[in-house]
Amino acid sequence: MSTYDPTTNTLHPRTDATVTIRVIKNFEYRTTRNLLLKHLNLEEMTVGQLIERCKEEVKKTPAFKAYRTTEFDTLKLYTQAHGAKTTNLIINLDHPDWILEDHDQILADVRIGEQRIENETELSLFDREAYEKFLLNPETRWD
Repeated sequence: MSTYDPTTNTLHPRTDATVTIRVIKNFEYRTTRNLLLKHLNLEEMTVGQLIERCKEEVKKTPAFKAYRTTEFDTLKLYTQAHGAKTTNLIINLDHPDWILEDHDQILADVRIGEQRIENETELSLFDREAYEKFLLNPETRWD
């Protein structure tokens, strides 16, 4: 009898993945809301198509009404299922190379070191200009 218990990220094929998108409205005030996308075909969808899909969901989902004025143009890997998590609650600042630069790349083909996009991956969606500004002074505010 096998004692192997598969991890949840391996239970769904790449053609039927669930991905969590951390939609970030504001870095300084840590304004974020999760968008859960199910049944994604990572072998056909590109980075750009995923960004457009997220924008459509933000436009039509009432919970994202306050997010509709933000220009979302960038995706960055936040974490993989069963992987190490960042200590920053809003976005991982320690891996600038985890930004998905090529919007024409198929999601299943994305490789960042040993990281890849698979079932139960978490990605951050944000305005690149606001991100670059936050990097210069990564202070959070409460007022």
